[in-house]
Amino acid sequence: MKVGIIGGGVGGLGAAYYLAERGHQVALYERAPFLGGLASTFDVGGGRLERFYHHLFLSDTTIIGLLNELGLGDRLIWEDSKTAFYYKGKIYPFSTPMDLLRFKPVSLIDRVRLGLVTVYLQRVKNWRKFENTTAASFMRKWAGKRNYEVIWEPLLKGKFTTYHDQIAMPWLWTKFATRVSSRDKTFKEKLGYIRGSWGVLIDTLEERIKQRGGEIHTSTSVNRILTEGGRVTGLEVQSQEGQPAQRPFDLVIATIPSFALPRLLELPQEYAAKLHGVDYEGAIAVIWVLRQSLSPIYWLNIADPDIPFLLVLEQTNLVPSSEYGGKHIVYTANYVTRYDPRWSKSPEEIVQEYIPHMKKINPDFDESWIETYYVHKEPAAQPIVTVNYSEKMPSTRTPVKGLWLAAMSQVYPEDRGTNYSLKLAIEVARQAEEEMGRAE
Repeated sequence: MKVGIIGGGVGGLGAAYYLAERGHQVALYERAPFLGGLASTFDVGGGRLERFYHHLFLSDTTIIGLLNELGLGDRLIWEDSKTAFYYKGKIYPFSTPMDLLRFKPVSLIDRVRLGLVTVYLQRVKNWRKFENTTAASFMRKWAGKRNYEVIWEPLLKGKFTTYHDQIAMPWLWTKFATRVSSRDKTFKEKLGYIRGSWGVLIDTLEERIKQRGGEIHTSTSVNRILTEGGRVTGLEVQSQEGQPAQRPFDLVIATIPSFALPRLLELPQEYAAKLHGVDYEGAIAVIWVLRQSLSPIYWLNIADPDIPFLLVLEQTNLVPSSEYGGKHIVYTANYVTRYDPRWSKSPEEIVQEYIPHMKKINPDFDESWIETYYVHKEPAAQPIVTVNYSEKMPSTRTPVKGLWLAAMSQVYPEDRGTNYSLKLAIEVARQAEEEMGRAE
């Protein structure tokens, strides 16, 4: 079977690898000059670093299993989580139940109440019971007004901006389920990383696909998905150097944002409406290469509306700074709407805007600490999941025979994440193969 894969992120690579391993002729097309999507890497200080921050939870069994299958299991490193919460000029550790009990911005009664809600959500198995409830209304009701105002409202606003009060509770439920399953026997949360960067996984997948006779085409756009009689027949592709070319395929799997699929072919109105009905937010990440450490915290949530970023993540509090020539790597990250003024700002303008706020995290921070910086922008980073989202979510099996979609917007109730994108893409590849086999 000839298979065309649109998109060279980890999901697209996973689908291509699965099908190539099973003897199919695979060709993958990625418009960027590199593979990996949000997990793609670039060189920093002699090491490789992701354009957008990435780590693993113990619950990320799909990627962990794939790493072991590829002989990369020994590359996994696991460290105790160092998580904290910035509120009104102070950093509060937020990694353990005892940290919660010491969180003085809310009363002892509120801390206990939040702890009970946490335990309850960690034990719930049926997420569908929350489908018609927003995360905001649930937390206001059960965690209480003060906990909502101090903790959950700033985080929801930081993550979802103008959509914060529309987000379905199953999205937040998955956070509790994921975090509890990433704790070891001592109840400490573990976070993982691939020694050498996620580029090790991406490179190995590319190598294995090619070894099985598969093709990988970067800097190559898909102009159209070709169909005839309601069935996919191939792709029209165009590299940066050449003219459009038509390639025949029996099966096509698109691993692109939902809204991008109708640009490539005409689809039935009802299905196209579902694709267009999924809103996305973008992400802007500043990577600071520093001569000194900013803080001892790996993951610092920001609950301050005056600070123009949601998160401060110090990569070198999970991965040794020796991986990057002794430099300290810090991400400041935002989820933003398409109307955010930072889309049109230069990297220099964004960094200058952020510098005064870095001093709030560490008053000793000085501009002389900055060796260099990078700014990465992604317009489709976070699907917006509203109440009863499972009814709105487009099916992975499109109305066109032989055409499947594996988009980030379809990992629900899980949140966006490389593990779940990979899991979905492999499952779609498996289902598509089975269906094609039955049709023959």
